[in-house]
Amino acid sequence: MSDSAFRSDRPVIGISAYSQQARWGSWDLPAVLLPRRYTDMVAAGGGQPVLLPPQPGVTGVLARLDGLVLSGGGDIDPALYGADRDPATDQANPGRDDAEISLAERAIAAGLPLLGICRGLQVVNVALGGTLHQHLPALVGHDGHSPEAHGYGNHKVSVASGSELAGILGRTEAAVPTHHHQSVGRLGAGLIATAWTDDGTVEAAELADPASFMIAVQWHPEAGDDLSLFTGLAVAAAQYRDAGRPRLPGGAGR
Repeated sequence: MSDSAFRSDRPVIGISAYSQQARWGSWDLPAVLLPRRYTDMVAAGGGQPVLLPPQPGVTGVLARLDGLVLSGGGDIDPALYGADRDPATDQANPGRDDAEISLAERAIAAGLPLLGICRGLQVVNVALGGTLHQHLPALVGHDGHSPEAHGYGNHKVSVASGSELAGILGRTEAAVPTHHHQSVGRLGAGLIATAWTDDGTVEAAELADPASFMIAVQWHPEAGDDLSLFTGLAVAAAQYRDAGRPRLPGGAGR
């Protein structure tokens, strides 16, 4: 039976997942996991979610995907953007850094529709040669971007009029769920900032000359009720699939 016989009408959207120790039932083992809200929102937006573990060679699966979500999570190794480690920066996860930067590089090169969320924006920026601010409270003088240790705060973002992001959200101001202590510093090659908080923190970026859907936001849309980014991704992913999925450059990668 052909692959097409198994394919639903929903575009298949990969979501980068964590690899870490986890406890459930009587078990305490290394696990690949992801907060369920990611898969729920991708499905509610019209996609078929699948998890992508952070392991060598994971980029090989991109040729079978219609879209990609780079999820939130821990801090990226500052050495990857040429910086010394700030004491406030968390311990890096080299395997996840390597896998997700490779995913970002190859997805962007192929025009695969991509949505970056929180860490996902930072991964895209670093993959394109940008830098990060390692501890926002020291830069902006407040904890408003991550006011709760184990939950989400809320703040307003202003969105650039005429941007792809503004078109998808349907507005140029939004109140969004937030939980992050790092942010974009110097923008990577080809990126433009398209949303900011009142203190000037970059809250979203997209490609200056987009050939496909590529939006990355610093906030956590999966923690809110607005489906527009996930719906926009699913629509773009279906179009990418129906156009025949261009061949990805460079083989399977790292």
